[in-house]
Amino acid sequence: MPVQTTLNKLLASLPDRLLEKRAGFLLLVDPDKYDEPTLLKLVENITTFGATAILIGGSTMISNRLDDYIRHIKSVSHLPVIIFPGSVVQVSREADAILYLSLVSGRNPEYLIGHHVIAAPLIQQLELEPIPTAYLLIESGRRTAVEFMSNSAPIPRHKPEIAAAHALAAEYLGMKLVYLEAGSGADYSVPEEMISLVSKTISVPLIVGGGIRTPDEVHRKVQAGANFVVVGNAFEHRHDKIFLKEMIAATHLSHKIEQVSR
Repeated sequence: MPVQTTLNKLLASLPDRLLEKRAGFLLLVDPDKYDEPTLLKLVENITTFGATAILIGGSTMISNRLDDYIRHIKSVSHLPVIIFPGSVVQVSREADAILYLSLVSGRNPEYLIGHHVIAAPLIQQLELEPIPTAYLLIESGRRTAVEFMSNSAPIPRHKPEIAAAHALAAEYLGMKLVYLEAGSGADYSVPEEMISLVSKTISVPLIVGGGIRTPDEVHRKVQAGANFVVVGNAFEHRHDKIFLKEMIAATHLSHKIEQVSR
């Protein structure tokens, strides 16, 4: 009987989600930006309200307690914990999987294959499930941390056809997910026009994140074709239950979403 991997579990939920006209909701947490009690309460609440999985990581992540953070998160939630690595040192045997990111929007070979070669033996040793993911940076109105750290230029936000061509090439190379990323703290999220064209061009699931701050924005990304929506920064300074619940509920296309007052 085949092993039910984290990727298989995520993908197995998609047919039902499509029938229900909703997308998956992924919480992104950077341990450097939370005290532990606040983080665990946030995780408990998003689990209760129907989030799909938890991404953990950051562009720098100074904390050296990744193993401890993941253990504590899993003590209060049954959701899969997936590493969203900002560097090759962000690995942990405590996680369920790791996004094996290839920055296909850039031309920096270190982020296309270089760091992957370094990380691969460690990932194998830790028996950590890699999820091959095409990572595309999208212009967002400011230079983001991931853009600076990777030394790569984003795809212009008014050029959806360039994003679609990159995403299709990544699928043909065998990648299992495509991730359109505006970046942490982005002024502008990924345009719906780009999401729509990419989703119509590829057959693998599409993740969209960066700069998504309101339920209405979540809803619009799903309407445009996102299979999974990632939210992180929006919760760092606002994590009341009503806001969390409405952000996750916004993944349902059939719901009428009203923007929560800031």
